[in-house]
Parts: sequence; structure tokens; C-alpha cells
Amino acid sequence: MTSTLDSFFGAMSDPTRRAVIERLASGPASVSELHSPHAMALPTFMRHLSVLESTGIVRSVKKGRVRTCHIEAAPLIEAQGWLAWQRHLWETRLDRLDTLAHKIANSDTGE
Repeated sequence: MTSTLDSFFGAMSDPTRRAVIERLASGPASVSELHSPHAMALPTFMRHLSVLESTGIVRSVKKGRVRTCHIEAAPLIEAQGWLAWQRHLWETRLDRLDTLAHKIANSDTGE
């Protein structure tokens, strides 16, 4: 799972790839549709798509001359689960710290 998460977060570390994912969240799109808002050469953009496909975040299907990309939910769900677990850990730690701070504050005031 760690290597999958490493790949996921590595892929998501780039703003171009995040923009592709944001666009695909609203539905499938052709490579040319995905490429059009980005001021970069098509081969450079294709390397970004390749990263997303190699991590399993995006799947593409070629029909004739058109390659259509789709978002894959499984890697996003796995990352969301990990983030939820981290959030739970930190909320628990912060709750304990808050309790300790209140105890210290109350002992200073003599309550």
C-alpha cells in the first residue's frame, strides 16, 4: 500500500496533473480536450498523462484516432482512506493536548 500511496501522491504533486484530475472528475475527455487549457507541447502533456495512467489514476481508451481518458476511483478512495486515518490520529492527539491545556489552566487558577 505504501508504494501505491507514494505513486499516487507523487503523481498528484504536479499542478498540471491535478488539473487533469479535476477536469476528469466531471466526466471523460479526449486527450486534445485535456491538453487544450495547458500551454505546453503535446509530447510534454502526454508524459503527464503517462504518469497518471501508470499510477492507475487515469485510464484511457483509444477508439479510431481519438484517445479518451477516464478517472479511476480506486486510487482516490485508497488515498482518501489514508488521509482519513491520518486526520483521525491528529484529531485524537489534538483533543488530548486540549484536555491537558485545560487541566493546566485550571490548576493555575486553583479550580
